[in-house]
Amino acid sequence: MALDLPAVHAAAAAQAERVTPGIGDMSAYLASQVKERSHREVLGPLLPASGASGVILHRGERIAAWGDPETPEMAFSVTKSVVSIVAGVAFDRGLLPDPNRPVADTVDLPELAGTSVTWHHLLQQTSEWDGYLWGKPSWQDGPRRGGTPGSAWEYNDVRVNLLCLALTHLFGRSLPSVLDEHVLGPLGASDTWSWHGYRNSLTTIGDETVPVVSGGAHWGGGLWISAADLALLFPRNGLLSESWIERSWTPCPLKPDYGYLWWLNPFPSTPSTGRAARGNADQHLLWVDPSRDLVIVSRWGRGVEELVREVSEAVPMVG
Repeated sequence: MALDLPAVHAAAAAQAERVTPGIGDMSAYLASQVKERSHREVLGPLLPASGASGVILHRGERIAAWGDPETPEMAFSVTKSVVSIVAGVAFDRGLLPDPNRPVADTVDLPELAGTSVTWHHLLQQTSEWDGYLWGKPSWQDGPRRGGTPGSAWEYNDVRVNLLCLALTHLFGRSLPSVLDEHVLGPLGASDTWSWHGYRNSLTTIGDETVPVVSGGAHWGGGLWISAADLALLFPRNGLLSESWIERSWTPCPLKPDYGYLWWLNPFPSTPSTGRAARGNADQHLLWVDPSRDLVIVSRWGRGVEELVREVSEAVPMVG
């Protein structure tokens, strides 16, 4: 099978027309995404949307694009997978030698003192940590079960923010500086991206006050990045160790389509070899299929499963 470039271009053109509705007013749009009215207050900055955009890479070469793929957009929960990459940097540099150790054994945080929550739990979203962070409750995204770490899976912004706090202390500096030095800088990304937290997400390291970024955009903030730069942000040899990549893409026993903050084969009609960073009900997507050497990024667009399916059908397997 040869690459069907016209089919790829047709899929990209169709995606350009499936623009997410309601993004003209980002404050109103964001408020509509938070179910619990008592915790809708936005704490971080917001970035106006510029419309649908995206890129498709095959064998590292851009073969299609739509909209303005050079303009940064809020990444929402796609940011979570970037947090996983930053954790991989810590692992590969020896700062996080054993993810199965309690976080409290490595960093001194009141929020985790006396708990058995491990880095592995936080990365798989199975920590069951219960509490408030930056004024937002962990039960915002689900019921209060009072479970033990590792007993249940729950997609939870507050707990990912807790991971961001722990990683900030592990590195002893802000996570954007780590991402710039060890990931986006070496990958040749532009200088248009930024990573934000909330106005109150600050911590003290030594004598310095350090901002802590968020792992999503429930309450603003998160990673702001263009489609072109986002297409660079996926685990692969040369960026992260094979050991970390394997951990990232190993299914969670409680959620087999989830790894270390990465989704595994998340869509029924797409290839099982795909991995994804997903945000805002798939209005933002980074799709990676190593078996096809394929990367798809879609921003502010609906119908991404159709996009991924059509492009995958047009791209041959490697080898």
